[in-house]
Amino acid sequence: MTTMTKQTATPVTILNDTEYMTDEKGRLNPVAAIKPIDLLRDETVTDIAAKVLRLNGVMKAEKEALFDLAYDFLALSANEYETVYGGKKGNVSLQSYDGRYKFQIAMQDKTVFDERLQIAKNLIDECISEWSTGSAVEIKALVNDAFQVDKEGKVSTYRVMGLKRHNFEHPKWLKAMQAIQDATQVTSTKEYLRVYERDEHGKYQQIALDFSKV
Repeated sequence: MTTMTKQTATPVTILNDTEYMTDEKGRLNPVAAIKPIDLLRDETVTDIAAKVLRLNGVMKAEKEALFDLAYDFLALSANEYETVYGGKKGNVSLQSYDGRYKFQIAMQDKTVFDERLQIAKNLIDECISEWSTGSAVEIKALVNDAFQVDKEGKVSTYRVMGLKRHNFEHPKWLKAMQAIQDATQVTSTKEYLRVYERDEHGKYQQIALDFSKV
């Protein structure tokens, strides 16, 4: 029969009147054989995690409530003109009457690239090889930087899309830019709500809701 005890943070299994705790590899170890410092560490970490999880739940509920407040106001504002607020796509910024506080709703698309991104890279490489050496070196460095991958093997959407700002008329460059456009896919859109307070210098500072920034 398996029961739970409050002696430690991690669940304790009792077999043949002996208490066991499960380690990270799923093995049962007798509690009596575990060092007191390890038991205290387990209790401390589990206690912290429990508090953070509760706080996380509160923040999720409050986040939903904040969005409800914001969109209720937007709907009321639109009703003043006998219309409805036009959906959630797009950004909106509102501030208090005295200008001390400001909040913004921002939408951010998550984009990914399909296999045509590599096709675009190949076209750009061919294009650069056909240009004169003098200008090609700088452009090649710019392109290589744009296609660099991060630790997760992903390229920067901002850098890749930034290549489209260069108005080169070479046919292969134009094809490459079209390939980048076709390769870009929006997989999801995330909604952010940010609140700001004006400081003594008149600049808005975001009110931090991140442990690392508090």
